[in-house]
Parts: sequence; structure tokens; C-alpha cells
Amino acid sequence: MVKAADLDLDRFLPYRLDILAEAVSRALSRIYKEEYGLAVPEWRVLAHLGQYAPITAKAIVAHSRMHKTKVSRAVAELERIGFVRRGDSDEDRREEPLVLTAKGKAAYDDLAPKAAEFARHLLDDLSAAERKTLENAIDRLLAKLVR
Repeated sequence: MVKAADLDLDRFLPYRLDILAEAVSRALSRIYKEEYGLAVPEWRVLAHLGQYAPITAKAIVAHSRMHKTKVSRAVAELERIGFVRRGDSDEDRREEPLVLTAKGKAAYDDLAPKAAEFARHLLDDLSAAERKTLENAIDRLLAKLVR
């Protein structure tokens, strides 16, 4: 049986993953925050729209695992700054297809290559085999946890 004294935060995987995710998110956010004033949720919604539009807020929630309130607020902010517009739906705002405006598409087209370069740079010190192992490990952990 594992005892509380056996818990070493410096080796505890959930803690380390949280620290890593926060550090990566903070470093990446400098790119879109400085240039466009976007917060993390707005960036994540913009990225989803750039890749999958037209897409509903409900679908973004399902795909991103973001809370629906965060997605809703991010969509509202992106609408406010003119990056997003809604399609038509009489029933539910979460069911309205969202698309990027020309201004939003320009921002996405500017930021996406910078984000991709950030990700490439983050992995620079890993060999191709290590990158593949990391991808496989992430895929397997997600498969185990996200259902």
C-alpha cells in the first residue's frame, strides 16, 4: 500500500503534467496576447475556428474539453473584437455555426504559423524517436482518461 509519505510532488505525474501544461500555455500565450490581446480561451476558440469552421460552440466544447462557459465568453469576446460572426439558428446559441470574419481569418493566418513554430521549437531538443515516443505516450494517456 502506498502511504502519503510516498508522494513526491517532484515525481508525481499529474503535478508535473500540470506544471508543464501551464508553462507551455504561458509561453505560447505571449505570442497571441502581445499581438492581438487574446487570452488563452480566445486563442483556443480562434484556433478551432481557423481549423474547423464552420463549427458550433457546442462542438468546440466537446473537442477542446473547455468548459462551456469559457467557450461562450471567448466567443463573445471574439465577436466583440470583430474576429467571429455567428450563423443562424433559431433555437440555441450553442448550435449556431461560428465562422471567422476576414479580420479573424487574418489574425489566425498570422498566428497559426507562429504557434506551429513555437511547438517545433519546444521539441527541438528531442530526437525524432523521442518525439514519436512522446506523441504515442500522450495519445495513450488521453485514450485512457478521455472517454
